[in-house]
Amino acid sequence: MSLFSLIAATLLEYFQPLFMRKHLCGWLPGYADFFRHHFNAGEYGHGKFAWLLAVLPLIFCLVWLSRWLGDSHPVFAWALNVLVLYASLGFSQFSRILDAIQRAVQGGKMGEARDLLSKWCGKSCHELDADEIVRLAVEQALLAALQHLFGVVLWFALFSLLGLGGAAGALGYCLAIGLSAGWAGKTGEDEIGAETFDRFAQLMLYLLEWLPIRLTAATFALVGNFEDTAYCWRSQAATWADREKGILLASAAGALGVRLGLPLMLDGKMLQRPELGIGGKAEPSTLGNTTRLIWRTTIVWLFVLLLLALAGLLG
Repeated sequence: MSLFSLIAATLLEYFQPLFMRKHLCGWLPGYADFFRHHFNAGEYGHGKFAWLLAVLPLIFCLVWLSRWLGDSHPVFAWALNVLVLYASLGFSQFSRILDAIQRAVQGGKMGEARDLLSKWCGKSCHELDADEIVRLAVEQALLAALQHLFGVVLWFALFSLLGLGGAAGALGYCLAIGLSAGWAGKTGEDEIGAETFDRFAQLMLYLLEWLPIRLTAATFALVGNFEDTAYCWRSQAATWADREKGILLASAAGALGVRLGLPLMLDGKMLQRPELGIGGKAEPSTLGNTTRLIWRTTIVWLFVLLLLALAGLLG
């Protein structure tokens, strides 16, 4: 039932994206701020306690609810999984932004493409040329796929395999993202030591994304150019400022056969970034290729989960 709920939610999110997701998840910033304001005393232990208090009770409640609904009727638990997944997944809305940027670049509407990308990444992109727009859009799409697709799917699947109800895994991962983003860089005169308080949230997100990043990169190698993906992962990932994100971006660049990274002018400042990939320069068609790479990877994951489910039934 968990696999079917995952397939149903993925198809539903693909064909009917939940554009009101921002409103449904609007409570997360306030939720993160509540714990930061009430528990931040500038010590690592306070951040650890606040994170555990913010995440574990909600996970336990959802595990209990999933089991209670499952005991009542399996369809109820299935519906809960679909509902939570539908609210947690969100890559389709970003793929549509990617499509809009591609159409704008191909149509020569560079101002529109820059506006779309600026709104997406939250930084001014009005000094970028076509090649730079495509590169940054591809990178944004890959990072969005990690947090709004692959990470959610993996933690849903792992919790399902452990008999804890997949919905709790998806929720826990989304909470980790929200707390990490909500506490990151929150410094001020009244919050000395905020970076120390935030450290545990960053550590937990690193741990929760360690496996999804590597499984995603490995699948990129299977569905893309295997040798180039492996080479870029091995030789270029560590050069990126965030090595974990570097694994994802470098492997995708190798799979797509294009060059990502490179210096960019964002918010009026030149960002010095290493080159990722060993292919040609990114073209507008690379945006569509990126979307297809992500969905091919998703299909492989669902197929593997189907095999595991069949093995469980036969075993």
